[in-house]
Amino acid sequence: MSVRDVAAQAYREALPALAVSAVGGLFAGLVLGGMRGELREVSGLLVLVPALLATRGNVYGAMGAKLSTALHQGLVEPKAIPDDRRVYAAVSAAMLNGVAISVFAAGVAYAVLVALGRPRASLVALAAIALVAGVLSGIALTVTVVAVAFAGYRRGLNPDTLVGPVVTTTGDVFGMAALLAAVRLILALGGG
Repeated sequence: MSVRDVAAQAYREALPALAVSAVGGLFAGLVLGGMRGELREVSGLLVLVPALLATRGNVYGAMGAKLSTALHQGLVEPKAIPDDRRVYAAVSAAMLNGVAISVFAAGVAYAVLVALGRPRASLVALAAIALVAGVLSGIALTVTVVAVAFAGYRRGLNPDTLVGPVVTTTGDVFGMAALLAAVRLILALGGG
């Protein structure tokens, strides 16, 4: 197979996922734009948004890469519903890391806002929002990444090509939706 053939195949596989990623990013922007009231009500929340979205890509992108490698090496079977303990271990580690880094990001955002003397919600409120958003977006990302990696591999596509754009899109869309749901939940419970 020539370099041209490999490049053409990579573009054929990645272009649809990248197009969906662009549309998903626009949707996430619409969700953020619709959160004006919540952003005003929870001071400092906007500082947390980029950190939460970036960590979704980092944590779940690593999980997707591990699953892709395991599929390529034949370490896991590409079943519709994986039953391999290594898959469950990767998913559990990603969920734990995703939630932990979300709460950590809330703590860092709070500390930066204090250091700069900027208005901010309480540390408890920011951490609670980050925790709920981390769990909700983590569930969505886990299901999506595992499903796409396994389904793509079964269809003869390279999961490495699919996972990056899928994690980006899913992380942005579900990350913003989860953040909105988390803010509304915490505010309804009297936090903030």
